[in-house]
Parts: sequence; structure tokens; C-alpha cells
Amino acid sequence: MNECTPDTISTIMPVNTGNAARRNRHIGTCFFFLAIFFLTGCENDEKLIRDLTDDKVMVEEARVVESFLSQDGKLKARLTAPLMLRVLKDSSYIEFPNTLHCDFYDDSARRETWLDCKYGKYFETMSKVYLRDSVVVINTKGDTLRAPDLWWDQTKKIFYTDNPATYHGINRKIYGEKGLVATQDLSSIIFNRPTGEVKVPENTY
Repeated sequence: MNECTPDTISTIMPVNTGNAARRNRHIGTCFFFLAIFFLTGCENDEKLIRDLTDDKVMVEEARVVESFLSQDGKLKARLTAPLMLRVLKDSSYIEFPNTLHCDFYDDSARRETWLDCKYGKYFETMSKVYLRDSVVVINTKGDTLRAPDLWWDQTKKIFYTDNPATYHGINRKIYGEKGLVATQDLSSIIFNRPTGEVKVPENTY
């Protein structure tokens, strides 16, 4: 605790010493209460300083959001959400607490994949989005990826997770017990500890 002392304490003492002992006790009591007063003031000042100097987290809010991502002048993704929170701190991030939808486009600006989830968090310095709660990714062929949570790497254009995930395609259903890594258009998927079913046409052999 920082020391806090009054600038001056003035005491007027009478010359008459007839009741010196009683006066001394009175003066001692005054000093005691003065000390308590100034100590209490120091505590309040210290709390006030902490309140004024502690880091404050600034939050910007936007509703009914539509955002576009482009690279080299080409549209790559379109994001919509009912609520967006931009948290400004040392490591700033953008949060989508009330669902998130995103369309992904190929180099010809054709939609190739779309994504839905209940929560998303975009880490600006990492160029990555963390998605969780009923994450579903579907491409134009109908291939479907479902996972409790998923990372989207914006730079590498991949989805990945270490948690269980399920992929449904034409004549196949594959379960990745330890997660997977998938390209953004779901054309290539690497499963970790996969199990599942694949139907083979009868005229294969």
C-alpha cells in the first residue's frame, strides 16, 4: 500500500498543566482518529487509482452483419450474422455469438461451399476462425461435413479439427475419430483414425 500522510497536522496545547494527564489522553485519542481517517483515505485513493488504471476492454457491436472477403481483387467469402462483437484488446478478435453463415467462392466467383454454426470467433492476427456448436459444411455436390467444432484457416483455405467429425458423400460415410483436415471445397479430406462405410459398384471387378 502506498504511504499517504497529511500535509500538516496542527495541535494547540494550553499552557495550564492542571489536568495534564487528561489532556494528554484527549490528544492521544485525537491522533488515533486522525490516523484512522487518513489510512481510510489512502485505501480509497488506491482503489480509485486501480479503477482508473486497470485495462479496459472495449467492445464494438454491430447487428445484421454482411461482410465480404476478397483476395487479389476476387471475392472469396461472404459472411452473414445477426450479431457481431469486436473486442479491442492486446489480441483483438471478432465474435459471432448468435449463429454464423458463410458462403465460399472459387476463382470464378461461383459458390462452392457454405457453412453454418451457432458460434464463431475470428482471430485477426492468425487469420483463423474458430467455429463451434452444430458446425455443418456443405459443397455443391451435396457432400456434408459435420463436427462439434472446427477451425477455418483463411490463408491455407482448409478446415481442421482434432475432435470427432463425420463426412457424408455419395455412397460413402466416414467418421474421423480423432478429427480431420479438409480443403475448403471438401474435394480432399484426410481423416485421423477413420472408420466408415464405402459402397463399391458391382461392376468394379
